[in-house]
Amino acid sequence: MTVAVVQFGGSNCDRDSVRALSHLGVDAERVWHEDGLPAETTGIVLPGGFSYGDYLRAGAMAARSPIMDEVRAAAEEGTPVLGVCNGAQIGCESGLVPGAFTTNRSARFQCERVHVRVENADTPWTDAYDAGDVLELPIAHGEGRFEIAAENYDRLEREDRILLRYCDADGDVTDAANPNGSTGNVAGVLGDRESVAVMMPHPERATLPDLDGTDGQGVLRGFRR
Repeated sequence: MTVAVVQFGGSNCDRDSVRALSHLGVDAERVWHEDGLPAETTGIVLPGGFSYGDYLRAGAMAARSPIMDEVRAAAEEGTPVLGVCNGAQIGCESGLVPGAFTTNRSARFQCERVHVRVENADTPWTDAYDAGDVLELPIAHGEGRFEIAAENYDRLEREDRILLRYCDADGDVTDAANPNGSTGNVAGVLGDRESVAVMMPHPERATLPDLDGTDGQGVLRGFRR
């Protein structure tokens, strides 16, 4: 089992992702986007960072890298794919999930710890938790506001494809607990398959015990399940 952590020019969370996965006993390696996916790939991470300097739009250029054709094909065959932060933006831009991530309501880069509530616990990414569980995870983004047309948002809700929502420490979903103005306080969503997910908070930064918090471990254990 090998999880390919795809490195684009400007990625900066690829090493963090490999270390966090390795800590959980998951074999992971960084893969330069020009080299394509290894034949033994059993999972894919699109990591955070600032691919290509976020020119045009965050994730727009990386989404057009040839490796993303391989990623989409693998996702259609059931290979688990997780996009985190910039990887979530790439996931939207490449059509792995619906919607888009745009400039924060504050129009500022925000780096802080937030709370998110598990909305759907019946996925590989969340079955370590119960629906309603509150996790504390870091965010670090300038374009993390999730936007989606109303009819598509309604479809996400009907199909139970909202993975996480921003909330307060008690699990209440409020505007005050929404750090970036995301529609419906959405912090993570699923693709057409539950094996494909993107999220703006960083589970890899809440996995190693010496980094003050392990609430993200359950998300990354999805690759083992």
